[in-house]
Amino acid sequence: MTLGAGPLGLRHRLILAFAAVALLVSAVFAATTYLLARGYLLGQRERVVQHQAFADAEFVQRRLETAGADISEVLTSVGPPAENTIILRWRGQWYASSLDTGQDDVPAALRAEVSAGNTATQRFRADDGPAVAVGVRLQSADAEFYELAPLTELEGILNLLSAVLAGGALLATAAGAALGAWASRSVVTPLNRVAATAAKIAGGRLDSRLPTTRDPELTTIVGSFNSMVDTLQQRIERDARLAADVSHELRSPLTTLVASVDVLNARRAELHPRSRKALDLVTADLDRFRRLLDDLLELAGADAGLHELPQQTVDLNQLLALVLAEVGADPALLTGVDDALVTGDKARLSRLFRNLMENAQRYGDELTAVRVNEIGDEYVVTIDDAGPGVPPPDRERIFERFATGAHRRGSSSGTGLGLALVAETAAAHGGAVWCAEAPGGGARFVTRLPKEHR
Repeated sequence: MTLGAGPLGLRHRLILAFAAVALLVSAVFAATTYLLARGYLLGQRERVVQHQAFADAEFVQRRLETAGADISEVLTSVGPPAENTIILRWRGQWYASSLDTGQDDVPAALRAEVSAGNTATQRFRADDGPAVAVGVRLQSADAEFYELAPLTELEGILNLLSAVLAGGALLATAAGAALGAWASRSVVTPLNRVAATAAKIAGGRLDSRLPTTRDPELTTIVGSFNSMVDTLQQRIERDARLAADVSHELRSPLTTLVASVDVLNARRAELHPRSRKALDLVTADLDRFRRLLDDLLELAGADAGLHELPQQTVDLNQLLALVLAEVGADPALLTGVDDALVTGDKARLSRLFRNLMENAQRYGDELTAVRVNEIGDEYVVTIDDAGPGVPPPDRERIFERFATGAHRRGSSSGTGLGLALVAETAAAHGGAVWCAEAPGGGARFVTRLPKEHR
């Protein structure tokens, strides 16, 4: 079931279901009540008219059997109810108690029945509305007696009853929809709480929990969910602390190794060419190892929630100019906007853009442009390079931890954590980062950051 272009939600489906059931039940009840009431009232009315007609017919028969009976006096003396009309066929002539009625007012089917010697009753619609006619054959007087009674008042009562029942059905449907809204709220609210809490947990707020409830049906679910999150939080914190501890313990031997290699590099000229080549390989691997260790410590601290995000005012233009100078790029590559201010950790934002620029220099041949644009309540920083670009299937994968590939941008010369740190830092600042194709070819890395709230 759809509404417009999108599917109906659970809440709307529940409301429609309750309303449909209420409408169905109330409609069946209303139709049954109306039909029963109509049949009963019409039957009662017909019996009353028949009783009256038989009494009047017997009176007319006795008078017609009297010698020299005056038909006008007979019809006048019958005295039926004011709304009833008597029509009499006697000796081939038609007579009526009202001047505006005659034989044409009697249904032909009823006349045929009475002419055949039967007593009959028929409902029909006259010019003035619904009516019932009773026909009696007066054998001894050789006459046909008809009495017509209007059903207009009864029709009005039935119309009023149908309107009341229809209104009741609509009210019942509205009540069903209201009940459905209440029931759906009772069903959807716990689901929304679970979804909101899960979204907070997915966003890094591992201390989020579902509130306790007195509903016995939800107690088990809430307890199981919170227990699951507790276990998940403990495992994540344990893994993050393990990575941090391991990385920290590796710093001491790494520092010793770096110092030893620095001593060897200081006496590089005294070494055999073969030894110098080996020393270059060791130096490169130690540098990569050091960067990998730094990245691991940063990621482990972020996963464990050890890094609080300072609320500093950061000028993107100044920060990007400083990072360009640090990576040895031309400051003229920067195109900024006035007062590009964001809130966050200046050191971590500097690391973010340094990783992107070094990535462009290392794997994209060279850095070609750095731009800051203002879009709504956000600043968008684009960093373009002149390399071969990133294939579309890899544009999301390169932000995963330890993502490597056969092409230069994912070669083994990197740690596989630089772009993962970029994504983590952007998300921590309420922004995002993604990869696209630069207009002139190459890769374009786009970073979105919210403006500073003033």
